[in-house]
Amino acid sequence: MLSSRVPNVDPASTDWLTFTEAVNKKMSRVLLGPTLLFEKVRKGAEKSRRFYACSACRDRKDCNFFQWEDDKVSETRRLAREAENQSKRAIFTTQNYSRFRKFAAVPPDEKKFCQDCQMLLLPGEREVHSSHRTEAVSALQLSRPSILLRPLDNKKSNAQYLFTDRSSNFLLDTLAGLGIRKVLCVGTPRLQELIKLRNLEQKHEQMKSLLLDMDYRYSQFYSKNEFCHYNMFNHHFFDGKVSVAVLQAFLTESEGHKVAMVADPPFGGLVTPLANSFSLISQTWRKLQSSDSSNTDIPMMWIFPYFFELRILQCLPSCIMLDYQVDYDNHPLYKHGKTGRKQSPVRVFTNISPRDIVLPKDEGYRFCSVCQRFVISLNKHCPKCNICPSKDGREWKHCFMCQKCVKPSWRHCQHCGRCALPDHLCGDGPGDKGCFNCGSLEHKRKACLLKVTYRINRQSNAKSGGKHVSQRALSKPKAKRSGAARRHKKLVALSK
Repeated sequence: MLSSRVPNVDPASTDWLTFTEAVNKKMSRVLLGPTLLFEKVRKGAEKSRRFYACSACRDRKDCNFFQWEDDKVSETRRLAREAENQSKRAIFTTQNYSRFRKFAAVPPDEKKFCQDCQMLLLPGEREVHSSHRTEAVSALQLSRPSILLRPLDNKKSNAQYLFTDRSSNFLLDTLAGLGIRKVLCVGTPRLQELIKLRNLEQKHEQMKSLLLDMDYRYSQFYSKNEFCHYNMFNHHFFDGKVSVAVLQAFLTESEGHKVAMVADPPFGGLVTPLANSFSLISQTWRKLQSSDSSNTDIPMMWIFPYFFELRILQCLPSCIMLDYQVDYDNHPLYKHGKTGRKQSPVRVFTNISPRDIVLPKDEGYRFCSVCQRFVISLNKHCPKCNICPSKDGREWKHCFMCQKCVKPSWRHCQHCGRCALPDHLCGDGPGDKGCFNCGSLEHKRKACLLKVTYRINRQSNAKSGGKHVSQRALSKPKAKRSGAARRHKKLVALSK
């Protein structure tokens, strides 16, 4: 999973940004493929303006491309941009798989991996990397590259989080139980590894897989029929028609081998361009099938946090959110076994019938005969709403005034006419806009002058050699209340 979000523009004049469309103009291509066309929406009568920006990087330090839609680009500028992109091309290509075959034939005690360059080293290459950090490579690491490769950690462009074996096994067992024999792994390297390991064990039905991922380092370990360097934000294949042909061949169902797609996109990415890419993959799959599949979509599992449910369903109405909680090995919060608000918020959105997806009972899931789907045990069916309403794994309660179920920590506010947290600010509705820094409704937090003034003062203080002292640090810190004191305060609030 690679983390990404819409790039920042001038915060002093921006109200909000909206994704408009993906473009394929030669003048609007960057290192990560075609840019996306965004719209800078302004308040009042001021006209909105559209611009091109990188599809995957939200930090200008990673990709500084920015171009207004109506800007005229000279041929000199276009060629200079293309030369810059060419100089930053990935050092690995699908042709490097031949190096992997040579590496596999090297004696076990001579297999080395360069941690600095993140590449497998053949015996003749060690002298060039003699000053780098190297390590021995085991057979397990070769079969599971995600263990060997260092996870990318730039949260503004490509931070990687990897499925635990628990989540990977659940997804794969579910697909195998549905008769799926070919899995398109979009940003899910751990799932691809598990499929290949199971095939070696020969204890399960043989499955095929194709990994589409932006991390080009995986091309060292997989052939061109197993890996395609791919950007899911703009549906761009870095190897062009060669990779497109590989995808089309994989999506073609023959001999009863059904295909399904499992995608684990960046949580900070915009839902609309992601849904657009997945829809294009589904269209490709549909064209390759018989006439009976002309009105159906490719079976899909989209791994994403539950609080994006509304946006996903707007883009892909055929999907439904499951209660299964997905967890990650290298994420500090998204872990299995936690309770309350600390539970993993990551869910599975799928267009497969939810009654056919069996969630493990030993992990606390049960089948709701009314909703005809598996839910977590605390997700009790509400006869008023006629659904199992919980989204976060806790037991929700029905509010008769709001006529819907809400989170257990929420209380109905007579002044606001809705349910909210007990300590909320009355009049601050969910649709209200304003600045979280100073409270003004005239601008957003990014455009707050107080914040800008604070930053300027801090920079000038640093240049003058003075030490900036926060006013908050001068005040005496509040003593931490005990658990008993917090419970007492909660009981008092409930009794009012």
